[in-house]
Amino acid sequence: MSIKSFAAKIFAKRIVNKDSNWIDNPIEAQQKVFKTLITVARSTKFGKNHNFDDISSHADFVSNVPVRDFEALKPYVEFILNGQDDVLWPGKPIYFAKTSGTTSGAKYIPITEESIKNQVKASRNAILNYIHETGNAAFVDGKMIFLQGSPVLEEKNGIKLGRLSGISAHYVPNYLQKNRLPSWETNCIEDWETKVNEVIKETETQNMTVIAGIPSWVQMYFEKLQEKNQKKIGELFKNFQLFIYGGVNYEPYRAKFENLIGRKVDSIELFPASEGFFAYQDKQHEKGMLLLLDAGIFYEFIKADEFFDENPKRLTIKDVELDVNYVMIISTNAGLWAYNLGDTVQFISLHPFKVIVSGRIKHFISAFGEHVIAKEVEEAMRIAIKATDAMVNEFTVAPQTNPKNGLPYHEWFIEFEKEPIDENKFISILDESMQNQNSYYYDLIVGSILQTLKITKVKQNGFLELMKSRGKLGGQNKIQRLSNDRKLAEDLYQHLT
Repeated sequence: MSIKSFAAKIFAKRIVNKDSNWIDNPIEAQQKVFKTLITVARSTKFGKNHNFDDISSHADFVSNVPVRDFEALKPYVEFILNGQDDVLWPGKPIYFAKTSGTTSGAKYIPITEESIKNQVKASRNAILNYIHETGNAAFVDGKMIFLQGSPVLEEKNGIKLGRLSGISAHYVPNYLQKNRLPSWETNCIEDWETKVNEVIKETETQNMTVIAGIPSWVQMYFEKLQEKNQKKIGELFKNFQLFIYGGVNYEPYRAKFENLIGRKVDSIELFPASEGFFAYQDKQHEKGMLLLLDAGIFYEFIKADEFFDENPKRLTIKDVELDVNYVMIISTNAGLWAYNLGDTVQFISLHPFKVIVSGRIKHFISAFGEHVIAKEVEEAMRIAIKATDAMVNEFTVAPQTNPKNGLPYHEWFIEFEKEPIDENKFISILDESMQNQNSYYYDLIVGSILQTLKITKVKQNGFLELMKSRGKLGGQNKIQRLSNDRKLAEDLYQHLT
């Protein structure tokens, strides 16, 4: 055992013991975060506009601070971009994380000195927690890679602008700098395909032990490596031990990854975003991610099926229930207040509080009142893949409301790496799983309002071609899992088999 791996085990034990304080006292931890956020931001423009001096309870907060998305927050962001101080948080943010907007173009999410420290600490603690649980620290002596955006940042009025993954590249700890790949120069390449090819050159002969990134883009890296070297990834990287991912559900990719690697490797799921780092997987053999309750973020939750009501109830951590689909609302030490992140979560444990990401509040199918969410289609796909020995590269689902013949249906656009032996069985299992998970969908099928789902096959690399045509290749970009309209579906018709 090296000195570095030995030290990592000792440090991991210390951090896990320290974290047990807030894990064992979650309500108190959130109350402390809430009071700190309100106290620190009282003299800001936002705090004065929303009567922070009069807020001493969650009920006060609900009365004074409405839930808002980026569109409603945008006027405050523009004050900051124009050079004003003390707008959402004391002083100015040190960064704006630039993300893709929906109706307003690019979104600029503030990141403060306090919030970036929490982001970095959460990333570190996720790995330390894994070391403590498994006793495996040997990987710290090998090379590590995170497939991420360019760390080159713009600047406006003294505030640096860039993608979150590019910002994070500036915070790799010194003790990991020698282990980190790719090189700074390669990381700065903007074109994703060019970058991946350069990453391959730099990594294919190295002792890679940890690889991290969004599964769909890591898959592309693995496929190109395998094509060039004619070896399984696990053979090429004999000491590859840990895959770290976030952004999408790994399960639809798992079979393909294990085939590319040639063996199983441990994995850690993360729940990061430009707005904050919310949770990480803390147990290798348990489902869900530990919600971080002492990390400068105060959480509220609104039941998804009540979210669009006029005055939906805003719950704190003490009021949540298991297996309910909630929209997650956050207030943070980056100056986001009652902010609708857009993600929906379900609690799968309340002792400690653990969540799974179930989808996006704007990404669902309910063209016929079925309220289908991402978690349901991903679980159905997992079951169908397992039962039919298929492999899937990517997929998305959309409603077909006006078919040429017969009843409406859900259309599944699937790019197969390996098609199922029995396609009818695959479809049957998909549809049966959807009916088992979603009673509304079941009623629509049984009541002959919908017909059984249909599959439309996308050609090899069809999803990649689509993303490239949209200028969204690589980085933090990912395919929308499902939608309530046909926009993505119609674009995919240009990429079918």
